[in-house]
Amino acid sequence: MISLVDNLLNRVTMYRLVLYYLVALLGIAFVFGFFGILPYDPTALAFSTIVIIAVSWATNWICAKIFDAVTNVESVYITALILALIITPVTAGNSAGVGFLVFASAWAMASKYLFAIGKKHLFNPAAFGVALSALVIGQSATWWVAGNLPLLPFVLVGGLLIVRKVQRFDLVASFAAVSLIAVALTSPTGGYVTPIMETLLRSSFFFFAFVMLTEPLTTPPTRALRIAYGALVGLFFAPNVHIGSFYFSPELALLLGNIFSYAVSPKGRFMLTLVEIEEVAKDVYHFIFAPDRRLSFAPGQYMEWTLGHRYPDNRGNRRYFTIASSPTEDSVHLGVKFYPQSSTFKQALAAMKAGDKISAAHIAGGFTLPKDPRKKLVFIAGGIGVTPFRSMVQYLLDKKERRPIVMFYSNRNAGDIAYKDVFDRAETELGIKTIYALTNEKTPVPGTYNGPVSADLIRQQIPDYRDRTFYISGPHTMVDAFETTLRDMGVSRFKIKSDFFPGFA
Repeated sequence: MISLVDNLLNRVTMYRLVLYYLVALLGIAFVFGFFGILPYDPTALAFSTIVIIAVSWATNWICAKIFDAVTNVESVYITALILALIITPVTAGNSAGVGFLVFASAWAMASKYLFAIGKKHLFNPAAFGVALSALVIGQSATWWVAGNLPLLPFVLVGGLLIVRKVQRFDLVASFAAVSLIAVALTSPTGGYVTPIMETLLRSSFFFFAFVMLTEPLTTPPTRALRIAYGALVGLFFAPNVHIGSFYFSPELALLLGNIFSYAVSPKGRFMLTLVEIEEVAKDVYHFIFAPDRRLSFAPGQYMEWTLGHRYPDNRGNRRYFTIASSPTEDSVHLGVKFYPQSSTFKQALAAMKAGDKISAAHIAGGFTLPKDPRKKLVFIAGGIGVTPFRSMVQYLLDKKERRPIVMFYSNRNAGDIAYKDVFDRAETELGIKTIYALTNEKTPVPGTYNGPVSADLIRQQIPDYRDRTFYISGPHTMVDAFETTLRDMGVSRFKIKSDFFPGFA
């Protein structure tokens, strides 16, 4: 069952999954309103949604023109639908209510441009729009989608799928633990069961955690910082936590967390100009870009890449890719595997010419070299999952830094091996041994191992494997299989690191 869910999740990007989730919630709410299950007129819900979408789209279009910024239509609709789900629906005759919709929607979208540093927005747009509305016009979000029990099962199921997709259980768990403890400790009644149950069943708790808190561009880049971020937001999410006479709302708690995230995260959005494209293996292409300013990142980290193109498929125009270059290189490299039925994003990427530009932001990821250079490591790569190791090994070559590393690199055929020149050079200069395992070659190829990477091969090549930390990067199924194999071999789960970022598939 879990495998089936993962296969379904891998077919869509994180952003498209969130969009589908929000559309589904609105559709269910519309039906429930029609049958009287929810106390909202479906006509009012439809009217409010249309107004919010129209204002959001228009504001985004105007701001994008003024600021000459890269736009993403998916983000516009996601922000608009979040607002439709947290602001109480109104009818056309309710002028104050319509004004609230317009004000919140316009400022939510404008905040992405007005409060952006290096073309990267600072605040969660929906949270900013409703927080500013409360402060300026005295209108607050009711978070109605999260406060109605009939909708709760749908909020939970879809929300958990999102968290599974983006692998942010650590973030949600830290938020949940701190917020519920704070709710219990600050309850004016002195009890803790009732206020906790009210928070879980009749507040914005789950929708806020699953949708708002996990937005990638306003969350910190590493696991430890994400846990701190979740705890900070969770503390001020509790309704009775206050500073003097000032009480926080959910959206203000999130904005405070966004400021913390900005302080500890890489800054800005980068514009990258294509210099050249090289074929480094069968259907694997190495893109070399010139950045508009120098990137600061750790070898093995990833970025979110945005490439505008017409008629994007259900995976959208944004994708997460590991940075294949080393921080020591002046250019930014991207290694991509192309398939016969590639996504529209990859088709647009393949059609790029020298001088064309692509936008990238949100450097993140904890799949990086340990600080201690004496730590013994094993790299296991499958196919294009080798890109973080190319970044790490190139970095070590440029720094002339020797580390006790052995790498297993698995491919179907010899022609699928990418970056062999880098890894062979590392073996000569740094003693980093690479075993090239080929699973589909009918005859042995000199310098390679004919067969899969197995427990026996690992034991044979690395007698001290239990003393080493394993880094695994490749398709989800391969990563999962190796994690199981290593645990069966007696390797501690604390010595297994797997590469992951939102929308990996």
